[in-house]
Amino acid sequence: MQLTDWIVILAVVLITIAFFCARTPANWSSENRARRLAGTRLLIQAACSLWAALLIAAHGLFALKGLLAVRPAPLETLAGIAILSVCGCYWSIRGRQLLKPRRIFSAY
Repeated sequence: MQLTDWIVILAVVLITIAFFCARTPANWSSENRARRLAGTRLLIQAACSLWAALLIAAHGLFALKGLLAVRPAPLETLAGIAILSVCGCYWSIRGRQLLKPRRIFSAY
């Protein structure tokens, strides 16, 4: 895939996240709006992180030529992919938790 295809995929994912997550009703408190926006921001960070990990995997491991014909060692590339994937998963989990409505009354 060309780099423009990767950029279009990222743009579609970011627009989708912004469309579905950034909508807040007018009667919400500022605390709930801030919580919703923080969750949206974390999901966008997660999408960018996972997109970068996939891009590195596709162009760093499987490409014939690296950036300016410089190829990093496969272990370094895998470490970068693993770090980006772990960060993306963590941000995704935290973002989904922030998007859920808070419990007013709980057993704890």
